[in-house]
Amino acid sequence: MALLTPLLSGFIAAIIGIVPPGLINMTAAKINLKEGKKNAMWFVIGAVLVIFFQVYVAVLFAQVINSRPDVVTLLREVGFGIFAALTIYFLFIAKAPTAKKSKIKKKSKKSRFFLGMLLSGLNFFPIPYYVVVSVTLASYQLFVFENNIIFIFVLGSVLGSFAVLYSYIAFFGSIEKKTDYMMRNMNTIIGSITGLVALVTLINIINYYFG
Repeated sequence: MALLTPLLSGFIAAIIGIVPPGLINMTAAKINLKEGKKNAMWFVIGAVLVIFFQVYVAVLFAQVINSRPDVVTLLREVGFGIFAALTIYFLFIAKAPTAKKSKIKKKSKKSRFFLGMLLSGLNFFPIPYYVVVSVTLASYQLFVFENNIIFIFVLGSVLGSFAVLYSYIAFFGSIEKKTDYMMRNMNTIIGSITGLVALVTLINIINYYFG
């Protein structure tokens, strides 16, 4: 059970962070449509490899920050702001993306693997995101900065990222035909999750200052 918590935490954090349509997951879906599943999978493997190192570096940063209670409190407040903003965005602002036709030339598996690494490496969002997530979890005693726990958390994040990217590859064809309906529900689900996290974080902030 002690190892299941960081695994699930990393998995859920990855899903929340990567499930919104973005450059990496949409590129994986388009490669699958134009070039086939094998090339798309090599792209995903390259992207996930970089995500592994990004999450690991983020947790190491968080380990240093966690020794500073004042910084932890600040990050908790920043985390509340981020999750509140995400809630507002997904529930009230986000619109269903329209599928754009694009020409993707046939490439080798090797080139797609490195393209996945490149696009993932250019995405700096995971590092601050996982710093906030891991510090927040640690403040609620749901995560501890021990080598085996860190590895399990990173593994969960990688598995969550892979699951989302694979879902885009496997189901994008059907999702594309019903974009408005699917994305409207997806935005509501994501917004509800981030809203719940923001509410819990706000309650803890209030308890910290006034409890």
